[in-house]
Amino acid sequence: MGPQHRHMVHPGAGPSVLLLGLALLSLGASQPSGSLPAQHSADPEFQEYHFEQLLDHFNFESFGNKTFRQRFLVSDKFWRQPEGPIFFYTGNEGDVWGFANNSGFLVELAQQQEALLVFAEHRYYGKSLPFGARSTQRGYLQLLTVEQALADFAVLLQALQRDLGAQDSPVIAFGGSYGGMLSAYMRMKYPHLVAGALAASAPVIAVTGLGDSYQFFRDVTADFYGQSPRCAQGVRDAFQQIRDLFLQGAYDQISQEFGTCQSLLGPGDLTQLFMFARNAFTVLAMMDYPYPTDFLAHLPANPVKVGCDRLLSEAQRITGLRALAGLVYNASGTEHCYDIYQLYHSCADPTGCGTGSDAQAWDYQACTEINLMFNSNNVTDMFPALPFTEELRQQYCLGTWGVWPRPHWLQASFGHGDLKAASNIIFSNGDLDPWAGGGVQKSVSKSVVAVTIRGGAHHLDLRASHPADPVSVLEVRKLEASLIWEWVKAARCEQQPAPREGQLPPHRGQQD
Repeated sequence: MGPQHRHMVHPGAGPSVLLLGLALLSLGASQPSGSLPAQHSADPEFQEYHFEQLLDHFNFESFGNKTFRQRFLVSDKFWRQPEGPIFFYTGNEGDVWGFANNSGFLVELAQQQEALLVFAEHRYYGKSLPFGARSTQRGYLQLLTVEQALADFAVLLQALQRDLGAQDSPVIAFGGSYGGMLSAYMRMKYPHLVAGALAASAPVIAVTGLGDSYQFFRDVTADFYGQSPRCAQGVRDAFQQIRDLFLQGAYDQISQEFGTCQSLLGPGDLTQLFMFARNAFTVLAMMDYPYPTDFLAHLPANPVKVGCDRLLSEAQRITGLRALAGLVYNASGTEHCYDIYQLYHSCADPTGCGTGSDAQAWDYQACTEINLMFNSNNVTDMFPALPFTEELRQQYCLGTWGVWPRPHWLQASFGHGDLKAASNIIFSNGDLDPWAGGGVQKSVSKSVVAVTIRGGAHHLDLRASHPADPVSVLEVRKLEASLIWEWVKAARCEQQPAPREGQLPPHRGQQD
């Protein structure tokens, strides 16, 4: 059966107003227990559905027309059907609910512009698993590519528009981080489907291999130095003291002062400890919001400041480093020691892959198309020298997944970062976000616009409005809303039916 005949299946219960005549498979509950709605946004009342998506969009033989169930969320609460726009979030490396519950700006904007909200889950993440529980095992990941994910979004979007009678509804793509890359790529690859894109904190330059390999950890260091030069020096001192103790053979003292569950037995354990600790700084810098959040971890407001306060409040620098790391690894305060191998998995992304199935999928992507060649050097940054070369990446990826990275493929597929052929994309970055240096920071044209959020961390503009928001993000959101409104209006004009032969278009002011 060809893809044009595939459809979404609805259960026996009656569909909502939005879904009259639309065949969808609903899982019922508006959001899973334990998930927090976006702060200070109207509840969009998302419903969860699955779409029978092609396994392979680009090979007609290996998998034929076999499909998997792609999860997506829909809210029609604010939609002016069918004229209102469609706001389509291009899901990234995780459970789609996590992004829906931390992207309250989309909800606010949908309410203002009477839009349909769709959050699509990325294949191989969350519950959108092409091969079930085996999906992230070696030998089952060959269909995990940027191109397959974009094709999923395109096919799903067309099916929704067709079944909702919304073929003329302008579509704006949204995304943050890797999802921001995908939203920009959607506009570039499928401009006939997507009228514009908001790419928040999207490191489109770095992932193509064109960035500075020392930039990321240099910028993490700058966040902490900006908070307190004494804090940054304290971090350097802590790492140096650990190295000195290791060289003296004082393994038990390191374990006791830093609080590892196991003693360090060799250089590999020392490297693991350093990467484990460095990762805590990455999370704190990315999530340095002016209010408490639970996105990547349960963190207090201004976690960089809190981390520095913890470090400097301890008499010993190593115990101070332990206290700082506890913000990320021991938020509950109930852990007596750190299992540095269980809590942090070394992978092909030096900024961290996380743990679990989603982490395995991201590791594979970092071994194939996504280039994340970041190093710390203890010169331009405050961390131990931890090189990550292309040779080391190749060895790791071949041994772990049996694949060779293709470092230049994204350049060939999406360009070298000049974006001279692109249009209608907003690239937003916060100046506190270490990913900003790998993204587009200068406007390319009148319609490819770069904006900077002063005092903003990782895709702060996508989050719901909050009383503690800096003025800069309020201004950026207004600009984004204005540009998106203009794109939607222009797309509607382009979609007006052409006059029939012999019929003149109506004059301005003439009634139909």
